[in-house]
Amino acid sequence: KTQQWPQDWKRSVFIPIPKKGNAKESSNYHSIALISHASKVMLKILQARLQQYVNHELPDVQAGFRKGKGTRDQMANICWIIKKAREFHKNIYFCFIDYAKAFDSFDCVDHNKLWEILKEMGIPEHLTCLLRNLYAGQEATVRTGHGTTDWFQKGKGVHQGFCILSPCLFNLYAEYIMKNTGLDEAQAGIKIAGRNTNNLRYADDIILTAESKEELKSLLMKVKEESEKVGLKLNIQKTKIIESGPITS
Repeated sequence: KTQQWPQDWKRSVFIPIPKKGNAKESSNYHSIALISHASKVMLKILQARLQQYVNHELPDVQAGFRKGKGTRDQMANICWIIKKAREFHKNIYFCFIDYAKAFDSFDCVDHNKLWEILKEMGIPEHLTCLLRNLYAGQEATVRTGHGTTDWFQKGKGVHQGFCILSPCLFNLYAEYIMKNTGLDEAQAGIKIAGRNTNNLRYADDIILTAESKEELKSLLMKVKEESEKVGLKLNIQKTKIIESGPITS
């Protein structure tokens, strides 16, 4: 009734997990968070309430964290696009976009902007209020092999392992970006059998596709500009472009 969370439910213990690379570089770690069991139960209920709105808002090209969809679907779609492009003797270009620490970064998602986006996406106010109160006043500590830090206030970000709602919320955040790019109305893309396809997605991983380098660049710049408006930056080093041409005898 009060829409307030007990403070214990808003505390999390972060465990840094090393990735490949220099273990002395903090950027080569991602974090998993431990939270109370009571908080997990409440979050599961919220997830079920939110999911119905997420399913309504997300298009078929988004396969991330959705029941019945997965990475295999997008891999099959890429193979199908390449196959059809070759049948019609077309060049096809793909841009594999990677966001800089989309989930792990404390600075990636601005909470105030997130609440605005949820409102625009039609999420009921009482659900948004519960989420807002959950994120307000969060505390965290970091546990390593050398001990545990003092508790500190958390800022921005939807953190991996902290909240089962994070994928759901990030999908809505990313969909807001993609809607503002206008890619659905863009002429750029691969046109096969009267259908135009210019993007495929799995959560924060985006694949852009077009028949020319110029069209691909135009799509990429739209995504880059709209992403930066809401605080997400592209990881240039991990964003790659590949070309597939027709098979010549």
